[in-house]
Amino acid sequence: MRIRTAVTGALTTAALLLTGTAAASAATTTATAPTATAPTATTPTATTPTATTTTTADITRAKAIKIAKKAIPGARVTDVEREYEHGHRTWKIELHKGRYEYDVYVSIKTGKVIKLKIDRD
Repeated sequence: MRIRTAVTGALTTAALLLTGTAAASAATTTATAPTATAPTATTPTATTPTATTTTTADITRAKAIKIAKKAIPGARVTDVEREYEHGHRTWKIELHKGRYEYDVYVSIKTGKVIKLKIDRD
């Protein structure tokens, strides 16, 4: 009887995940018959996911400069601006190294390098 209860509990959990609370509770009431010697399976209660708003801090100017310098080691920062690039709010960090000018676009939201533009002076 314990094996039947365990299998029924597993099926109930699968039914709960696939169809929702109403179908799972109906399957539990029809599939298990309580007896005096065997423990009955308990029906897990489904909770609806709540909408949580996670507030992540935007990437600061200083952090964007660090990210750009990591992308182009040894370069010197000459200009920093905020821009829109490829649908993202970005920091545009202009760097110089040797005879080259680099424009590194860092996403304000994620901190990823969106675009890297290289020009020769």
